[in-house]
Amino acid sequence: MYAFTYHRPDTVRQAAGLLARKDDAKIIAGGHTLLPTMKQRLASPGALVDLGGVPELKGIERKGRGLIIGAMMTHAEVAESAAVQEAIPGLAALAANIGDPHVRHRGTIGGSIANNDPAADYPAACIAMGAIIVTNKRKIPAEDFFQGMFGTALEEGEIVTKVAFGIPSRSAYAKFRNPASRYALVGVYVAKRGGEVRVAVTGAGASGVFRWTAAEEALKKRFAPKSLEGVKADPSGLNSDIHADAEYRAHLINVMARRAVEAALGK
Repeated sequence: MYAFTYHRPDTVRQAAGLLARKDDAKIIAGGHTLLPTMKQRLASPGALVDLGGVPELKGIERKGRGLIIGAMMTHAEVAESAAVQEAIPGLAALAANIGDPHVRHRGTIGGSIANNDPAADYPAACIAMGAIIVTNKRKIPAEDFFQGMFGTALEEGEIVTKVAFGIPSRSAYAKFRNPASRYALVGVYVAKRGGEVRVAVTGAGASGVFRWTAAEEALKKRFAPKSLEGVKADPSGLNSDIHADAEYRAHLINVMARRAVEAALGK
């Protein structure tokens, strides 16, 4: 690992100032992606800005028909939050099944979203529930935020501070996970809010998370697993690797979507 300077600011403003002043500075939240990359000498930032000491990035609050989650809330805190369990039980269940206990107690929702790993779970939840990603500079709709594999709308020095979810009437997530990494080979989040239904897929797309519009149209007519019978995902544009080829992932998308709908209905 290369030498670097370590900074632990107390406020978002201090963190943003450090990012602006320090050459090649990187934010560290849970560190599950950045630190292994540094150990392998694939990245060598001159400075690390640790957000772990910034209180304003913590907290979970329900506001009317919305749920606000601070960017530095760990997966375990999201999963165990009574507010999340009551407002969006599907999101609590998603967080409870990320990685292993070590990952869940160190990894953060903001770090996961900012990294936008193509097999991460939260991007599907954000897209399906029309979340707003709040930064120190602006508010970004989830569909504008995620921009392809590991790509986001974040600009230089911009910090994710919280995520605002609209509360659906029903929602759930189902994933077929890699048994070693526990990342999603295919993960599907289904959310119903009023007359709108959204289905977001992670792990399968070569360009990251995406909406499965064919399933959305079928579920708008009737929100039931049977509505997805015969609805097939297009394998073109899907990942194909040593874990699963595109055709198999297309099959899994339908299977996971039906399981998610069943879970959302409490079956």
